[in-house]
Amino acid sequence: MKIIFYSLLFLSFFTVKIVSAQKVAIDKVKFFEGTSVINATIEANMVDLFRHKEKTGAKFPANFSAMLFDSTKLDGPVVLEIRGHSRKDICFVPPLRVLFKKNKESVLEPLGSLKLVSQCKTSETYQQYLISEFLVYKIYNLLTDKSFRVRLLNLNLIDSTGKKKPITEYGFLLEDEKDLAKRNNCTYLKKDKVDYHQIDRKQMTLMAIFEYMIGNTDWGVTVNHNTRLLLSKNDSFHLPYVVPYDFDYSGFVNTDYAIPSPTLDITSVRERIYRGFPRTIDEINESLDIFKKQEQNIYSVINDCALLTSRTKKDLTGYLNDFFKMIKKPSEVYNTFVKNARTE
Repeated sequence: MKIIFYSLLFLSFFTVKIVSAQKVAIDKVKFFEGTSVINATIEANMVDLFRHKEKTGAKFPANFSAMLFDSTKLDGPVVLEIRGHSRKDICFVPPLRVLFKKNKESVLEPLGSLKLVSQCKTSETYQQYLISEFLVYKIYNLLTDKSFRVRLLNLNLIDSTGKKKPITEYGFLLEDEKDLAKRNNCTYLKKDKVDYHQIDRKQMTLMAIFEYMIGNTDWGVTVNHNTRLLLSKNDSFHLPYVVPYDFDYSGFVNTDYAIPSPTLDITSVRERIYRGFPRTIDEINESLDIFKKQEQNIYSVINDCALLTSRTKKDLTGYLNDFFKMIKKPSEVYNTFVKNARTE
């Protein structure tokens, strides 16, 4: 009788521990606050996924497992969804969205639906591209809270059929738009088109200068291209804030497939061209002060990254050097950001 009692007591305690662990296993806010690299595995029918990589919206059942820095183990069913445009055509592994909310009982369910940015190809060069783009998000985090958070993964892609060899590469998960909005006391404004006059001026100026700093012209607020809008909950009459994403076509990352738009008067993405709209010199200097205050922290993001080669670090810091030298020269600031601002 005692044996049965203690056995039931042990099973009850063990069950409580499992349920408790499931309830606190994952917190999506803390998940993106973490800085360690997460070792993760995605297992799916990769043969079927690669066969349909051109089909945007195609979905495939999979399993996601990972070990967090605090020894919390994540393991559960997910769905992979094909997304994106240009990377889908160029890259070996197509851009994916991971739907963690397949099962409400899963410890993964709170993560919702997240974009997964993975290496375009499995080589050291493309690894450096991926890490460089990851750091662009980290740099923008220093300048404003109205920026996407990211979490780096050391990712194993396993083919459940056993027909394809496992792929090990880096990738990162991108914070959901609604979560980004929530922590900024905003709502996510899903809108197809918006005029640049209808955007918060300070945030728009900051973003435009940031895009210039990293040499990125692959964005457009008026056509909702690689930007998202947030609307303040406190003041519904306040103009929306703009948030950029997707930086693999920037001169900073400098991928071998990135080419500038033929409509621009540049021949390489490494050439900077300001795509911001007219502002006063005072407005420009107000934004530039933010960059100047964060200059050393921006360089530290690059130099402290152990996953970058010394060659990549030298290239990235050298590219930024030109920007920081320029913004300390009033005449060049005026010519770049005021005189040559776009008018249409």
